[in-house]
Amino acid sequence: MTLSTQFLTMLTMVSSGFYLGIVQDTFRRFTPYWKKRVVLTYTMEISFWLTQTLIVFYVLFRVNGGELRFYIFVACLLGFATYQALAADSYKKLLEHIIRIMTAVYRFVERCVIALIITPIKWILKLLWTITFHVFKLLGTVLLFLLTVIITPIGWIFGFIYRLLPEGFKKNIRKLAGFYSKMKNICIKLMKRLKRR
Repeated sequence: MTLSTQFLTMLTMVSSGFYLGIVQDTFRRFTPYWKKRVVLTYTMEISFWLTQTLIVFYVLFRVNGGELRFYIFVACLLGFATYQALAADSYKKLLEHIIRIMTAVYRFVERCVIALIITPIKWILKLLWTITFHVFKLLGTVLLFLLTVIITPIGWIFGFIYRLLPEGFKKNIRKLAGFYSKMKNICIKLMKRLKRR
């Protein structure tokens, strides 16, 4: 490994340590959102550190072919310590500011979506439902009127025919109507008993 490669490796590992400090503080900032879920916490922790390890090793591989030396770990720790000493407080304040901005943007977008899309759709659906309900109500009224107009004369005709029938035939019709009424009442009682059970 040449001197220039070693110097570049040192510089890269110091930067990687600085980067690890940044991503760790970022990760810790969002940890409280899933801290109460034990399984998710362990999963997130393992995934986070595996991902960061792979990223740092990939950077190292691009710089010196993936050769691990003791000074590489020292350089990485130096970068992490430099971040903690010089930039941690400033970055945390910057991160909070960015989170506030992103939260405000999200709320603004959410309100715009509700006001411009969801609310109009609700009003349109409500209007369509109201129109449909009144149309069916009007159709029902019209159909009821037409049935009344059609059935009433038929009732008159059957009533007139009934008056012309012989008394014996009328008695048979009354018996048939009484039998129908009894069967109807029996069916109603059976349905009520079944519902109680």
